[in-house]
Amino acid sequence: MEERKSLKRTETAHNIIMENRTRLSVSGVEDVDNFDESTVTLITAMGALTVRGMGLRINKLSVDTGEVMIEGDIDSFEYSDAPAQREGGGFISRLFK
Repeated sequence: MEERKSLKRTETAHNIIMENRTRLSVSGVEDVDNFDESTVTLITAMGALTVRGMGLRINKLSVDTGEVMIEGDIDSFEYSDAPAQREGGGFISRLFK
């Protein structure tokens, strides 16, 4: 069963493109878990991705294609192995209930 989960996670294309540390384009996004001006947490095909910086804003969010564009002063981004699991789901799940 664990193999099936890991295979599913790599089937979706996941790419990150950063431009001048002010624009981050991410594909393979399954959900937006949390966001504010200093932190954006995305659930991606490869695990939870946390973006940190100042003045962060989500300029593009496409639920159909799984693409997100974040702009602002980007300081760092990091993955955690397991996506964040919350009972209420992520931002997109709550938005479309």
